[in-house]
Amino acid sequence: MKKTILSLLIAMITMVSIAQKKTTTSAIISFDATTTLDALPKAENTTVVAALDTKSGDVQFEVTIKNFSFSNPRMQDHFNSKNWMDSDQFPISTFKGKITDLKAVNFSKNGIYTVDVEGELSLHGATKKISSKATIEVEKDKIKCKTDFSINLDDYQISAGPIISGKVSKEPKITVSAEF
Repeated sequence: MKKTILSLLIAMITMVSIAQKKTTTSAIISFDATTTLDALPKAENTTVVAALDTKSGDVQFEVTIKNFSFSNPRMQDHFNSKNWMDSDQFPISTFKGKITDLKAVNFSKNGIYTVDVEGELSLHGATKKISSKATIEVEKDKIKCKTDFSINLDDYQISAGPIISGKVSKEPKITVSAEF
């Protein structure tokens, strides 16, 4: 009897802890570095791995740089080249952060919640703190998260010719969306 109760208790704890951590392998990150000189520096990556812990507020994303897709294949080659993202040397970018006002979200009630997220973005061999507003939508068994922010490419030692000439924005807009 004691073993049965103990086994049942362990199973319940495991189910609760699994239910708190949500993951997906199809989050999306969009990169928009367009300028008045060039509307082509836009890319999207639809194979982003993301995790959200609804109990602790921990948020993580991992993206493979070579999976960004541009409408112009030549632009994609430049983006991955040694002079730009050097995706052979720096193949992955990560974000590890936390929802700082987690109490603003009721994950058991349908609704749209605005939260603050802070963390560290690692890109091109550099790690910088970033913060952003994010929207969390809870609908039945789904949780949708979205945020927009800009980064300064100089902070990540990215300064290719098109950036210097003004064809690519020095502060591209990054949009992250995930459905768990």
